[in-house]
Amino acid sequence: VQLLESGGGLVQAGGSRRLSCAISGLSFDDYAIGWVRQAPGKEREGVSSISKNDATTCYADSVKGRFTVSIDNTKNTVYLQMDRLRGEDTGVYYCAAQDKTKTQYPLTQATGLMKHAKLYDMDYWGKGAQVAISS
Repeated sequence: VQLLESGGGLVQAGGSRRLSCAISGLSFDDYAIGWVRQAPGKEREGVSSISKNDATTCYADSVKGRFTVSIDNTKNTVYLQMDRLRGEDTGVYYCAAQDKTKTQYPLTQATGLMKHAKLYDMDYWGKGAQVAISS
């Protein structure tokens, strides 16, 4: 299984950026996908998640209305569109996969997203993409 993030970089405050997570070796039918970020000196934060089968998504309050998560099944890729970026969005962004049958805390519910991000216990993780917001 491999998760590979791309699209990170330096962005001006107020701008937009799209992160991609190319996934191989697992099925979107079995796994929910999450985006987790970590800013310097801060705890990991669950940003967003998506489940293909039931088309559910979840967002942290801090990004709701600004970020959009989506799946392209033809490319086995999950995207995180980030708009109206702020300085506090700076951090390393990771995509991760959680087997939907192995948790009592669904990744696509706010409690599950927060819990799995904090515990770092999702089944598979990418290496991360750095996003820096300049003022």
